[in-house]
Amino acid sequence: MMAGLQLIAVPGIPLVQAGDDLSGFVADGLAAAGVELRDHDVVVIAQKIVSKSEGRFVNLASIVPSVRAEELALVVRKDPRLVEVILSESRRVVRAVKDVLIVEHRLGLVMANAGVDQSNVADPHGRPLALLLPQDPDASAARVRDELRSRLGCNVGVVINDSFGRPWRVGTVGVAIGCAGLPAVLDLRGVRDLFGRTLQTTILAYADEIAAAASLLMGQADESRPVVLVRGLRRDEEHQSARALLRPVREDLFQ
Repeated sequence: MMAGLQLIAVPGIPLVQAGDDLSGFVADGLAAAGVELRDHDVVVIAQKIVSKSEGRFVNLASIVPSVRAEELALVVRKDPRLVEVILSESRRVVRAVKDVLIVEHRLGLVMANAGVDQSNVADPHGRPLALLLPQDPDASAARVRDELRSRLGCNVGVVINDSFGRPWRVGTVGVAIGCAGLPAVLDLRGVRDLFGRTLQTTILAYADEIAAAASLLMGQADESRPVVLVRGLRRDEEHQSARALLRPVREDLFQ
């Protein structure tokens, strides 16, 4: 039996502003492309447009850096105001060296700059803006899922993805920071392989793999493809939030 997976970049998504209706943009883009949403489809949405729609902007001109931010800014060679915003979104600093600031975000994500970003963020008034992660990415994914079901009558999954670097690997890769309507991880422990050997430790980061696949179409620069439809997946395991992907600090092998 042949297996296949289809990825479709949803066209026509405009530049998103605070208060915009993302599910409406997705529905309109699919309709314009002649694509009908189906049960078990997964809609992957770039974090940036979710944050923009939720108004997660910070005007750096309004930020007064703390002493700690000023000192850390000298180490990492970043704007002290930006460092102050990063610290305000973080539980702790994991690593700070020249040009690199790795923190544990308040959501539990270990990432560069707490996800605070200035790329593809513009202000018509010329203010220096930065963009934060959504307040609750899982809740954002659940809301879009519910709205798509209400609009189109389909039971779909929704993943919100972002780009993360990885220890000991060059480059970034898409990961799921929010999800709804699908399992975030697949626990394959106890399943037998081709030769009858029982898997002992295998847990698949299912939502992350979907996020990474979608990132190939989304791009990272001026592609303007922030929504990707993934078709051909169906899992009946219990739905989970993206929090299921976070490894507890007590299991950190590198502390």
